[in-house]
Amino acid sequence: MILSIQNDNSGETKREEIIKSSGVKISSCFQCQKCSNGCPLAFTMDILPHQLVHSIQLGFVDQILNSDTIWVCASCETCTTRCPNDIDIAHLMDTLRQMSVKRGIKESQKQVQVFHTAFLNSIKRFGRVHEASMAVEFAYRNGGLQGVREQLNLGLEMIRKGKIKLVPHRLIGNKAVKKIFREANKGDPT
Repeated sequence: MILSIQNDNSGETKREEIIKSSGVKISSCFQCQKCSNGCPLAFTMDILPHQLVHSIQLGFVDQILNSDTIWVCASCETCTTRCPNDIDIAHLMDTLRQMSVKRGIKESQKQVQVFHTAFLNSIKRFGRVHEASMAVEFAYRNGGLQGVREQLNLGLEMIRKGKIKLVPHRLIGNKAVKKIFREANKGDPT
């Protein structure tokens, strides 16, 4: 993807917003490309991780917020671990996804946001991930009742083999987890 050159003051303002929101010091990136070379999903990205950091440095924020890369990133933290300057690129990607959602930018990879929502809803309800309920919510949000029906046989087979539990495990600290979500959502208009 070739980024258009239009670094104006709004680009600088948006760059500073990203730096402030994420707490990530992108200025220490010297483009060694270790993040991109180690990324297991680089082949699916339109902007590689090192290019993304460089684009933010240049103020090309709108192109980044509209890219596939922020939605494809699995947050596996390989990039963060490999970075010789301790730049938390995985956290930067998460910040960019949040900014994109808050600005109403339509995500390019719908299933990523659906999965993310189902995952967090499962943690909110049970204090940890309950795979069965998360899978049902994910299938429903993706394809309605038809989506759930399509996944039913696979889910029943996994339950039969003991791969996932039908009933969620009780977590002693569930109230503490719910409190964390409440605190995190304070002042968040979304």
